[in-house]
Amino acid sequence: MTRLFERWAVEPVLVSAILVMSIFGIAMIYSAGVIYIPSPVTQNAWMRQAVWLVVALLAFSFVSRVPLRWLEWVAVPAYVVSLVLLAATLVIGTGAGTAVGVKSWIAIGPVRFQPAEIAKISTVLLLARILSQKHQRLTSLRSLVAPAAIVALPLGLVILQPDLGTAMAFAGILFAVLFWAATPVAILALVASPVVSLIVAYDTTLWSIYIVLIIAFLYFYRYRIYFIESVAVVLANFAFGIISQPLWNSMAGYQQNRILVFLDPEVDPRGAGYQLIQSKVAIGSGGLMGKGFTEGTQKRFNFLPEQHTDFIFGVVGEELGFVGTTFVIVLFGFVFMRMVHMAQESSDPFAGLVLFGILGAWLVHVVVNIGMTVGMVPITGIPLPFVSYGGTFLLMSWVGLAIAVRVASER
Repeated sequence: MTRLFERWAVEPVLVSAILVMSIFGIAMIYSAGVIYIPSPVTQNAWMRQAVWLVVALLAFSFVSRVPLRWLEWVAVPAYVVSLVLLAATLVIGTGAGTAVGVKSWIAIGPVRFQPAEIAKISTVLLLARILSQKHQRLTSLRSLVAPAAIVALPLGLVILQPDLGTAMAFAGILFAVLFWAATPVAILALVASPVVSLIVAYDTTLWSIYIVLIIAFLYFYRYRIYFIESVAVVLANFAFGIISQPLWNSMAGYQQNRILVFLDPEVDPRGAGYQLIQSKVAIGSGGLMGKGFTEGTQKRFNFLPEQHTDFIFGVVGEELGFVGTTFVIVLFGFVFMRMVHMAQESSDPFAGLVLFGILGAWLVHVVVNIGMTVGMVPITGIPLPFVSYGGTFLLMSWVGLAIAVRVASER
């Protein structure tokens, strides 16, 4: 325990803020289990989360003492192991809760874990190692092939599970690390442009205008882009635009409904739109101060699905109101700003890249989770860091924090 507090003293405010958030999460998970018809899934979930927090603190104490160079050395074997585990989920993986059809978990006896959470950390470490050893500037699309391939492998395996929410976190890691590696924002925009083409292709006129703007941008862009790279960008945008309709037709009905209810929840109020409608009602009914801890009516009647995991923010909004949700958002904002400051203070390129990779994954989780509960982004199964129920996610989030603290101790 003494050693734990020794590592705590390196970044006391940051670690204390995340501990407060973790304990707050346990309290909200407990509240999520206080319903009129008790459920074994949520009733004792807070106890299991508390046990995982103890394990996470022990892991934090150990990992935060590992030299940074060891973390750099272990990046390759950890990445390979995480890919093997992700591939194994496609064969022996299991689902859980409403995600019973998603092969994201591996069960070994009574222990279940998500290999994707391990893969996030290993991908960050390998990306940081590769980019910190490169001496050329990342000002061309060709220079991004290696880092993109590193992320594409685990991202592809996660999509095959299929788990779109977690896959988005890998994309966040890539863009955050490339941004910190001084990749021009315009290059990052070109990398993301095919996804935009996929979205706007629903309207032929809008898509045509978008393609023209892409071609004009490539022609006038001040940085040197090879002709073959420009052609590749245009072809990728054409390809994504062309497959937009066939991709939509190939989606299952519930997948199409999730996108439709994002635009209008009343399209399917008792089906795909039910979660979003109930989440909005819960958060809106909380008002300024909320209905009181454990007193949320939407939650007590179990109207809010997955209220201890993906929709935990809805419980916060209903019971603690605007004050409670603001507290959560401000606390996350402080954590992110502190990590940016730590990256700026670090003189080691590897350390700074690792910090930004971890920040990128957490940022995606926070933005998407909170966004889906208020209808700002489509609903995907993605938890809120340190707050939502999930043992592996909590453990690996604290491991990420331990690596950040290790960086702070050596800067």
